[in-house]
Amino acid sequence: MIHSFQLNGYNIVMDINSGAVHVVDEMVYDMIRLLDASFLAASLEANATEKLDKTYPAQLFAGLESRYSRQQLEEAYGEIYEMYDNGQLFTSDDYEQFADMMVSAPIKAMCLNVAHDCNLRCKYCFAAQGDFGGERKLMSAEVGKMAIDYLLKYSGDRHNLEMDFFGGEPLMNFDVVKEVVNYARSKEKEYNKNFRFTITTNGLLLSDDKIDFINKEMYNVVLSIDGRKEVNDYMRFHVDGTGCYDQILPKFQKLVKARGDGQYYVRGTFTKRNKDFSEDVLHFFEKGFDQISIEPVVTDPKLDYALTEEDLPEVFAEYEKLAKIIIEKRKNGEFFNFFHFMIDLDQGPCAIKRLRGCGCGNEYVSVTPEGDVYPCHQFVGKPEWIMGSVLDQSLNTEIKDSFAKTTVYTKPECKTCWAKFYCSGGCNANNLEYAGAIKKPYKLACELEKKRLECSIMIKAALADMED
Repeated sequence: MIHSFQLNGYNIVMDINSGAVHVVDEMVYDMIRLLDASFLAASLEANATEKLDKTYPAQLFAGLESRYSRQQLEEAYGEIYEMYDNGQLFTSDDYEQFADMMVSAPIKAMCLNVAHDCNLRCKYCFAAQGDFGGERKLMSAEVGKMAIDYLLKYSGDRHNLEMDFFGGEPLMNFDVVKEVVNYARSKEKEYNKNFRFTITTNGLLLSDDKIDFINKEMYNVVLSIDGRKEVNDYMRFHVDGTGCYDQILPKFQKLVKARGDGQYYVRGTFTKRNKDFSEDVLHFFEKGFDQISIEPVVTDPKLDYALTEEDLPEVFAEYEKLAKIIIEKRKNGEFFNFFHFMIDLDQGPCAIKRLRGCGCGNEYVSVTPEGDVYPCHQFVGKPEWIMGSVLDQSLNTEIKDSFAKTTVYTKPECKTCWAKFYCSGGCNANNLEYAGAIKKPYKLACELEKKRLECSIMIKAALADMED
């Protein structure tokens, strides 16, 4: 399987099964597309495997001889055959045979919902504005420590363990955050573990002492702010309806400045109201942030700010615009990371991650203030998905095993998609909520992911040109 596309003057051919990416001239690009169409027709007729003949297929390329000489075409075909012979083009799928071998893995990561409450009322909040559709409450230190014990129990021989303090707003329960961190640290030597903590915050309650603790103990920090003041304050506001931008921006700037080289990113959401989200990215960069994520809203399509298929052309154009901005910034010696354009073409994710994604329900779980264990934070509030409890250290292994065996090959529509090894079948929770089943992809998210992938690969090609 290959995927070919043209963007910003680049002719790009991706060999999906090997992961090879080729930037080629227009003649080679046209030839590969003809070969791909020929392979597809042959496979549909005879269920054939993709094989390339070393002999120049003159009849297939006859239509190109009006634009290129026979010698040019033969030389180009020689280059194409060399890619094929080196296992970098029209390669076979060696992954599917391993899909049925997927087994449950130790739990290595946990989202700790220390607060089912929030001091903001963001319109698009998947967590029902902080309470996850239930009672507003905070996690006790005892439940938090039991969650650490739970992670230690089910982590097997995994050395590095990850925990994200989440909500609602976790700073509303910061004393418990500190107690849980200290408890985990006290167990590291005994269990030969290393905890890496993350906290996701809206920043309203940030103070100097909290910033100091976060920058000392948190491996990563996610700072929630949507972009320009008018964008942020329309969607993210206090209980009384007033905006929060002016309060949180200087606190985020202070935290990042004090953090030095520590990992962080500002995380926003774009909706139908700000499809010009590259302006929000640039706004963050101008305010001193260089690790940036602006993600598409995922919500009920009937809402007036929801993104729908009719918005895709505008959003695609905006991603392309942002990609070109990033390239231009690099040319001028300026730098920022855009989270959705970060892709590793040299090593990339391991085979298991390519097949089943984030580890939801298998390597990753979420814990509520009551101690209930869910596959991830986006399943919270759906009682049929409770996997166990940290109170009695129980775990439903049937649910866990089912997530372990959920791969791109158990999702029929993903199986034949060129992006399958990059998105790994999409978000299970979003698939369930908006497509009706975990194994049915949420189409809107699929199309956005494919466009982001094309842009990120084009950026790689442009940066490689700059280095030559």
